[in-house]
Amino acid sequence: MQVLPTTLDGVLILAPTPHRDERGLFTRTFDTATAAHAGLDPAAFVQDSQSRSRRGVVRGLHGRVGGGEAKLVRVAHGAVHDVVVDARPGSPTFGHWEAFRLDDVDFHVLYVPRGCLHGHQTLTDTADVCYRIDAEHDPSEDVAVHHLDPDLGVRWPLPVSLVSDRDAAAGPWVALVQQLGGAASGPGADVL
Repeated sequence: MQVLPTTLDGVLILAPTPHRDERGLFTRTFDTATAAHAGLDPAAFVQDSQSRSRRGVVRGLHGRVGGGEAKLVRVAHGAVHDVVVDARPGSPTFGHWEAFRLDDVDFHVLYVPRGCLHGHQTLTDTADVCYRIDAEHDPSEDVAVHHLDPDLGVRWPLPVSLVSDRDAAAGPWVALVQQLGGAASGPGADVL
């Protein structure tokens, strides 16, 4: 498993090597030695979750304030356009975003550090997204920014078919920046 840097400070891709033969494939989805070598504490991850969505659905852009959470994100079935927004006021990439294709072909695992927003759009008929999270969920820390916020300028590859009521009512980037005490920055760059 390789560790690949991204353009966002602290965001990483963990890239396994799927082994394919006439039966199908086998791949490692998590490796404690690789995680530790990348500076992550494998024992810190306390919760696994999974979502299933239909083509065109957008989930996000979600984050947490306060203690926050870091997460490892991977796709067990299908493909998604996954987006991370750096919402850490002291970060050199604050206000920038990057997009990644996560799928059941390469099985890349995306590491999203604490303080970042995260969301994805389903590219296939259905997609199962798996999350390994390093903090128990505290709803009082939840924040969301609208997926079509013009200041961020995130580009979604498909027409958005459905979002939750919460995501439809999410606030603007500038309101989150004010809440965090940072200076507005953006829009970010789409790097696939």
